[in-house]
Amino acid sequence: MAAKAKTFILAITASLIAICMIISPRHSIQGALQGIQLWGNIVFPSLFPFFILAEMMFSLGIVHFIGVLFEPIMRPLFRVPGVGGFVLSMGIVSGFPAGAKFTARLKQEKQISAIEAERLVSFTNSSNPLFMSGAIAVGLFHNPSLAILIMASHYLGNLFVGFTMRFHGQKKEKFAKHKTSFSLSQAFHEMHIKRTSDRRPFGKKLSDAVNSAMQTMLMIGGFITLFSVLNNVLSYIHAIDFLAFIFANVLSLFSIPEELSVPFLAGLLEITNGSKLVSETENVSLLHQMMIISFILGFNGFSIQAQVASLLAEAQIRFLPYFAARILHGLYAVFFTFVLWHPLDKKYMFSYVPVSAPQQLHSQDFWIVFNSYGSLFTVIALSIFITLHFIRFKKQHPA
Repeated sequence: MAAKAKTFILAITASLIAICMIISPRHSIQGALQGIQLWGNIVFPSLFPFFILAEMMFSLGIVHFIGVLFEPIMRPLFRVPGVGGFVLSMGIVSGFPAGAKFTARLKQEKQISAIEAERLVSFTNSSNPLFMSGAIAVGLFHNPSLAILIMASHYLGNLFVGFTMRFHGQKKEKFAKHKTSFSLSQAFHEMHIKRTSDRRPFGKKLSDAVNSAMQTMLMIGGFITLFSVLNNVLSYIHAIDFLAFIFANVLSLFSIPEELSVPFLAGLLEITNGSKLVSETENVSLLHQMMIISFILGFNGFSIQAQVASLLAEAQIRFLPYFAARILHGLYAVFFTFVLWHPLDKKYMFSYVPVSAPQQLHSQDFWIVFNSYGSLFTVIALSIFITLHFIRFKKQHPA
C-alpha cells in the first residue's frame, strides 16, 4: 500500500511540474540556461581535469600507495581504509561530487566494504575552497575575510561528521587487526603491483580516464540543469514561498530572522542560488547570514545530493546514511560558525571590511578567470571528446 502511495505522489508531482513548465516555458528556458552556464563556466573546468587526474592515479597504482601510507591515520580516526585519505584530499580540492565518485570507485574495486563506503562518503564530499572564497565570500558578500570563517566552519564540521560516522555500522562489522605503522617500501610495492597488473597501454589508460571523466561531467551537468529549471518553476508557482512560511517558524526557534526563510529553502534545493539570495537579504545580521550559508553548504543541496545518489547507486552504496550525515554536517557547521564568529570578527572585522578592500586571498582573480574562460575550456574539451568518439566510431564501423 505504501509503495502504491509513493508511486501516486511521485506521478502527481512530476505531472504538476511538467504542466508548470508548459504553462511558463520562459521560466523553464531561463532556468535551463542558468544551469548550463553554471556548469559550463564553473563546474566543468574546475572538476574535469581533477577527474582525469584521479582516474590516472587509480590506474597507475598511486591510490594504493596513498592507501598504505594513510592506513595508520584513517583507520583509527574514521574507521576507513587508508585509501580514504586520497578521497578526502581530492574531495576537498575538487569539491562536489568528487568524494562520492571516488568512494564509489573504491567500492567497485572492492578496496572498501559497503559500511566503510557509507562512512567515507559521509565526510569526503565537501565544497571546494575556490567556491567558498571566490564565489561566496568575494563574489556575493564582497568580503574576502569571510572565506576564513566559511571554510573553517565547513571543514571542521566535515571532520566532526567523520568522527561521528565512525560508529556507523560497527555492530555489523567484524573485528580485524589492521596495520598501525608507516611503511614506505610496502606502499611502493603495492603501487608497483597495481600498475603492472593493469596491462592497458598508457594511451589507453588516458583515453579511458578522459571518457570516464566526461561521462561523469555530463551526468553532473544534467542534474544541475534539471534542478535549475525546477528551482525556477517552483518559484514561479510560489511553492517556495509557501514552504518558506513553514520554515520561518523553524528558524525562529534558533532566533534567526524569518526574512532568511526563502533563501534558506532555495539553498536546500540548490546551493548557488540559495547563497545568492542569502547575500541579498536586507535587515539581517551578517552572523545570521553566515549561519544559513554554513548550513546549506553542509547540507549540499538536493541538486548535489541527486548527483551523489546516482553515483552511489552504481556502486550499490546506500544513500540514507549520506543524507543523515548532510543534516549533521549542516548543524555542525552552524555551531562552528557561531563559536568562531566573535574571535575571528575581532581579528578580521567582518562587518567593517569595505568592498574596495585589498583582496587578500587572490580568489577573486581565479573566479574572474573561470567566468571569463571557463566556457571556452568546456567547448574545446567537448569538441575534442566528440571528435575522438567520431574517429573511434569510424574505425569500428568502416564504410
